[in-house]
Amino acid sequence: MFFPLNYSLCCRCSHSARLFVLVLLFSVSSLSGACSTETDNTEREDVPRERAVPKLQPDTMAARRPSAAVSILDNPFVADQKQSRKLDAYFARINADFTLDAEGIENIHSAEVTDTIYTIRFGESAIEFYAPTQTGDLLLQMADIRNSGVTLRNNMRVGMSQAEVMAKLKNFDVRILQTPSEIVATSREGAPSSLRFYLKSGKVNRILYEGYVD
Repeated sequence: MFFPLNYSLCCRCSHSARLFVLVLLFSVSSLSGACSTETDNTEREDVPRERAVPKLQPDTMAARRPSAAVSILDNPFVADQKQSRKLDAYFARINADFTLDAEGIENIHSAEVTDTIYTIRFGESAIEFYAPTQTGDLLLQMADIRNSGVTLRNNMRVGMSQAEVMAKLKNFDVRILQTPSEIVATSREGAPSSLRFYLKSGKVNRILYEGYVD
């Protein structure tokens, strides 16, 4: 009777010990898994994320911008600033045989620099340009039109009536002075450039442009 009792107690203790070990191992395994998960999450949060770089749209405004318009008192022949620097733009407006002369002159600011005077001639008419070497510009400084071989902006030309000239000049921001023999367009600010229409029998028989070149 005594021996079987001890054996029963030993079996119970052995089962309890095994159960305790299993519970302990399970707890350690769970704790280890939780720590591992937190570590992985922490490492993922520490990894720097790539920032999305916004795509830059190409600036096409420069290509869309039209060339600046030129005042009629700066150039009564060509309105486009870029085209006004090309002799071809003036040749295209002349409906007559013409010649082109070129003459070298001393630059008014530097005696060591030689600039050029270009003169287009057709009949008794002439158009004169000053071309400074250092800038490459073509500046209209005088035009004396005595026939209908050339057309100005807004289709103004020799042979127009006085009423037509007045109607066309009103499309421009100019100051207009009128007498029976002459119509003069000048700047409202008093700039030295002027555009004169000489009249004979109520019609334009001469157009004189005097520009300002510094």
